Amino acid sequence: MTLDQIKQKIATLHQNGQVINAVFWLLKKYNLKNANLKGFEFREKAKPYFILMTTEGDFGKPQIIRIPENTFEFPLELMLILIVHEMVHVNQKTIKPYVLDKNEREWQAYYEMNFNILFPQIPEISTFHKKFFAQKGLEYYQRMGEGSELQQKYARQKKQVEDMIASLQ
Repeated sequence: MTLDQIKQKIATLHQNGQVINAVFWLLKKYNLKNANLKGFEFREKAKPYFILMTTEGDFGKPQIIRIPENTFEFPLELMLILIVHEMVHVNQKTIKPYVLDKNEREWQAYYEMNFNILFPQIPEISTFHKKFFAQKGLEYYQRMGEGSELQQKYARQKKQVEDMIASLQ
């Protein structure tokens, strides 16, 4: 199935009010399924400049991902990468050792958005979004604390992110 065919299927499901079904179909299509995902619930509608998805649940318990009701009014590649971000959080919160530090969780999720290590089958995102998500990841890297153990742990990945940003200029 081509990306255009996938987009058409998602558009049809969206138009028929089947947003949650569309997300589950994408999970299956892109091999993102996770037994620790309890499901999806809606949150407030997204705006073009602010799209929020969150992963909610206690550590060690199945997680719920909250998505905007209008998720598929935006580019599919962008929505997929945001879902990937949340799926990283599902793993972090349900597979031991849990990633307890929020800055580390966000760093790992933003890193995945640009390098697709866990989910290599996801389509490419725009250069604009690559830069945007790389910068967001670097913000969380900075919050880890100058010279901290966490920063040292991710120093090589930080260099990869910086090199990627430079290559996109």
